[in-house]
Amino acid sequence: MKPIAKLIYKTCTSYLPTAFPAHFYGMPNGDIYLIYSQFYDVRFGESGLEFVIAVHKEFTYDYLNHRVLSVSKKNRETTIFPESIDKPFPEFQVIETSREIKSYGEAFFFVEQMAEKMVQLAS
Repeated sequence: MKPIAKLIYKTCTSYLPTAFPAHFYGMPNGDIYLIYSQFYDVRFGESGLEFVIAVHKEFTYDYLNHRVLSVSKKNRETTIFPESIDKPFPEFQVIETSREIKSYGEAFFFVEQMAEKMVQLAS
């Protein structure tokens, strides 16, 4: 089965608040979702890893034509290079933070389920 959420870009280092990789996915509704992981404190001297899923606020995704577009009025129709979405001081809204997700594969599965719901709602 072909994935619905389309991987736009992934990077080992990013401008996001983490030292871990970040993945950016184009969604059927035009949103760009990003996945990254970060440490959290369990108790003094111990930490765990949580996964964050967020929506990028500065870019959209033309799902049918596989294009990244800016939300700004000036550049609305200009195609953006995928690596440009990982920029300093990104604006994004966290939609899910999970300590149950243990890998980027599991995080992708979560995003894929969200994409399936978007497709179902659209039809």
